Amino acid sequence: MAAQEEVAALGAIYSDDFQLLSESESEGITFQIHTICEHHAKKIQLKVTFHLSPEYPVCLPDISICSDQLNRKQCCDLKLSLMQYAGSLLGQPMVYELMMWLQQNFKEDADRVLVDQTSEGDSSQQLCSADGSVWMALLHLDHMRAKAKYIKSIEKWISDLRLTGRLMFLGKLILILLQGERKAIKDYLVLQKTSKVDVDSSGRKCKEKMLSVLCEVKLQAGQLRLTSFAVKEFTSGAELHQEFEALGLSGLYDKFVRFSKIPAT
Repeated sequence: MAAQEEVAALGAIYSDDFQLLSESESEGITFQIHTICEHHAKKIQLKVTFHLSPEYPVCLPDISICSDQLNRKQCCDLKLSLMQYAGSLLGQPMVYELMMWLQQNFKEDADRVLVDQTSEGDSSQQLCSADGSVWMALLHLDHMRAKAKYIKSIEKWISDLRLTGRLMFLGKLILILLQGERKAIKDYLVLQKTSKVDVDSSGRKCKEKMLSVLCEVKLQAGQLRLTSFAVKEFTSGAELHQEFEALGLSGLYDKFVRFSKIPAT
């Protein structure tokens, strides 16, 4: 009821710039707000879509941002900034506050994300942090019920954030190896934890609550720098070990996989 009242108020405030997309008791409410933000006298038109689940505002809304004037990664970066601010408003109606924050902070945030596409360089250069380093993270997922959808989401985030790595399956064991800029890895973790990527035992969409970050370190000499992302299924621990060994990550395997209590079967 509180969410419905909030949405009704938003419709009145934004009038022709508000569009109700769907509403149901089981799935919640989805709507879109059109807004214009200024960046150095240039007007940037944004479409901000919110999905309020039945649990909102106890849980964060799902948010997406799109614009004909920005590319997908730039929109993703803006979304991540907005999601981080949303975390400070948890438990209260927040959509209007989020829209006001976006208007007030757009110029500063845009200065960070609106880069000239002609100066981006090749993908291998983009993996480097400011000091030229490449970071690596090893993540463990407890389970995937909606496997195909979950994998598709991971692949999209990896592409948007220009990360590389592996999604590896061995029985019940699910590992994600990421390489790239440290901030991009941090942004990936925000997406992983705040997006509805799986379903619970009742078949309802849910967020990832069982993600473990096993390690997050700089890539060292002798460790292979990946240039792509791949999904791999293994049939034995020996096969998985060979994969880590080929990447120069035997130490990582021994410390976090071989001798861990993570189930492999």
